[in-house]
Formats: sequence, C-alpha cells, structure tokens
Amino acid sequence: MVSPQIQRFTALLFAALLGIATASAALPPPDINGTVAGNNRFALDLYSKLRDTKGNLFFSPYSISTAMAMCYGGARGDTAEEMAKVLHFTRSAQPHPAFTELTARLEALQRNGQVQLHMANSLWPRQGYPLLVEYLTLSKHHYAASITPLDFANTAEASQTINRWVENNTEQKIRDMVRPGDLDPKAALVLVNAIYFKGNWASRFDPRRTQRAKFSLPGNTTTLAPMLYQKGRFRYAQLEGVQLLELPYAGNGLSMVVILPTTRGKLARIEDSLTPSTLDGWLS
Repeated sequence: MVSPQIQRFTALLFAALLGIATASAALPPPDINGTVAGNNRFALDLYSKLRDTKGNLFFSPYSISTAMAMCYGGARGDTAEEMAKVLHFTRSAQPHPAFTELTARLEALQRNGQVQLHMANSLWPRQGYPLLVEYLTLSKHHYAASITPLDFANTAEASQTINRWVENNTEQKIRDMVRPGDLDPKAALVLVNAIYFKGNWASRFDPRRTQRAKFSLPGNTTTLAPMLYQKGRFRYAQLEGVQLLELPYAGNGLSMVVILPTTRGKLARIEDSLTPSTLDGWLS
C-alpha cells in the first residue's frame, strides 16, 4: 500500500535518466552528468535545511536550480563564486548549455498526453532599468525566458501580472504566488520559474480498490488515510533500515521513487544518511 500522504517527498531527481550531450562544433559539449550530479547535491543540501519544516513538505529542486542558474548568469566576481559553490556548478560543466539540454530532454519524455511536463522561465525587470544585452540574450537562448518590464511602484498590478503568467504555465494549479507586499518598488528584477507535471501511472490504480487504513505519523501516532492498492511487479529494494519502491509513469521515462524506513519512527535516521552517494547506492 502506498499512501498519497507520504510526509517527505523530494521531487524530480533525474540522475538515472540522463546521459552525455552531443558535441558542439564551437565548444566542448556541456557536462550533463556533472550538472545533474550538482543539481542532486544542491537538492539534498536544500532538503537538509527544510526537513524540519512543520507539516508536509513538497518542492522541486530542479525548478529552484533552474531559476538560480538564470540568476547566476548575471552574477560576477565573489557573488558568482559563492553561487557556484552553493549550486555545485563548475565552469567546465557549462551550466547554461547543460540546463538547455536537460530541459529539452525532460520535456521530450512526454508521451501522447499520458505524461505532461512543462517548464517556463520569465524575467520581470523594473521599467526603465537597463539590463545588459548579453544577459538578456543568455536568458532567452538558454532558458527561453520571456522578458516583460513592470512598474513595481504599482505593486498590486505588477503582482497580478506575474501571477497570471504563473497560473497560465501551471494549468491554473499555482495561484497568488506573489502578493503585493512581496514586491519592493525599488526592486531591479523579479525572476520566476514555473514547472508543471501531471502523469498517468504505467500501471494505473483502480479507484475501487482504495481503502482506508492506518498511516504512521511522527511521534508514534497514526491516522486513518485512503490508501491506493494494487498487485503487480515493481522495482523494489530493502536494505539496512530502508526500503525503496519505484512507480513508473506512462512511457517509462519518468518515475516516482518512494523511500521509507523499514521500522516505524525511523524516518529521521534515513534523512540523516541522505547524501548523494547513499542515494546513488540505494537507487542502484
């Protein structure tokens, strides 16, 4: 049984999906595997900071990495070095061409409407604020970013404009992301990434077999929750203290991996050991 209320779920770790990019005539090919590895390291770094958040936690580290990569494209000096360190970018990896290739490969995994995966980027500079043409070109070329100047002095209208863009790029699922109070009238630039995913399972669950059962919560408590149910053959591993189950989506290009402790109440122990090397070991 797999509960839709699993409390900790880190979305979109793609290390097992991606290979090496084809060569460019002008430049050496971007290091796709190196960029993916860096993204995964950043994802787990961020998760370690967010894991103690109260309630359920759901976020897309790939979305955050993409947005920060766009920001990194405009950074120089110490700022660029600090960002590269936190995001685990290397100059040899050519992060901007690598993100272009990664996004193209991920969006190509869509299958006949069974899987929908869409990513969009946008820049919202303050009206009259001069951005370097070099940076605008980079954002358009590598991230397909739309660029729309806004009057941040009118915070209500500016926030509504950004929110409409987010809604249109997430099938109306994310609403009111920016509130008027979030915008500083003196801000130079607002940078936004939106990601939308919806996929059918390769082996779909029969809603008639959903049943309420006990679901374990932190603190040795339980609650009744609707549990999906099916019998089938899936990739599964049980190692010391941890179990993993892979649920592929239609087309078998994307999957969700559920990681749970083998013993009730031991989730924190798994989180403590969650590093890129242990994750790679579990997935292999």
